[in-house]
Amino acid sequence: MKSHTEDDVRRVLTRRGRWGFSEIAFWLVAVATLVFMPDRHLILNEIAIIALFALSLDLILGYAGIVSLGHAAFFGLGAYVAGILAQQGIGNPLIGLAAAALAAAILGLATSFLVLRGSDLTKLMVALGVALILGEVANRMAWLTGGADGLQGVNVSPLLGLFEFDMFGTTAYAYSLTVLFVLFVLARRVMASPYGLSLRSIRDNPLRARAIGIPVNRRLVVIYTLAAAYAGSAGALLAQTIQFVSLDVLAFHRSADVMLVLVIGGAGYLYGGIIGAVVFKILQDYLSDLTPQYWLFWIGLILVLLVLMDRERMVSKARTLWKRTANRLTHRAEPLATTRTAREI
Repeated sequence: MKSHTEDDVRRVLTRRGRWGFSEIAFWLVAVATLVFMPDRHLILNEIAIIALFALSLDLILGYAGIVSLGHAAFFGLGAYVAGILAQQGIGNPLIGLAAAALAAAILGLATSFLVLRGSDLTKLMVALGVALILGEVANRMAWLTGGADGLQGVNVSPLLGLFEFDMFGTTAYAYSLTVLFVLFVLARRVMASPYGLSLRSIRDNPLRARAIGIPVNRRLVVIYTLAAAYAGSAGALLAQTIQFVSLDVLAFHRSADVMLVLVIGGAGYLYGGIIGAVVFKILQDYLSDLTPQYWLFWIGLILVLLVLMDRERMVSKARTLWKRTANRLTHRAEPLATTRTAREI
């Protein structure tokens, strides 16, 4: 019985780990925007950064059930680490990205033991407190961070020594999109593994997960550290692509905005953060032009409507429709390929 169960689990995880036509099409469309939307690279770069930030929050909220309103702490730390390194002459973007991810991961590991204790309300307050403390530290250490004036003189070297960061955002968007894709593939692989399956069981019922022998605290510490590294990477991308860092990267609204992104796109679904980032940024850009003073009101109204109309059901129907369309296209493509092969023979 045990071997059959293990085989079934292995079969399910293998099926989840396969790339479907819809996923491949999604990323091909994303790459196509580099060529067909050259005048929108600046906003697309922002979307890619927000999507990575949302992905980092989804790792702990959607898959581990850890609620956080202080996720901006890791985002801001990553931004300042990458910005300070570039200001001090270490302008290689990949080095800055790695250093930012490492610094955020260390902070995540150090604070995970505090955040994982107590009730959900305690976790919210501790995470928020960490972000507020970092914001005050950054404000006080003006000699290093620039304080309220912001960190200026952030000079980033050409990417791979070849591609300059231009004012049109082409290199910046290509860089951010590549980092987003690489980290997304890693997160997808993690969540399609037995470790990811154990995280879901912890999210659904931590007491039962502990009773069957899953090391709950160790699993949560690891995913919290990984999510912090992802958020730090997103902060580094922001600092390197706009070449400026301010106290705003540690502000509370950063954590609130990324939570809204997940509400729109859906938590517990890796593409939810990306889709939510696209929708949120487009709405923000359009509504701020339409009504600069009241755009937040309209976004709030849309969120209320999503709740009233049962967003989960809408998202489920949209996924089903997308998969059906992808399957139809795949089935249509197979006879064409067979016919061509027969003609060649």
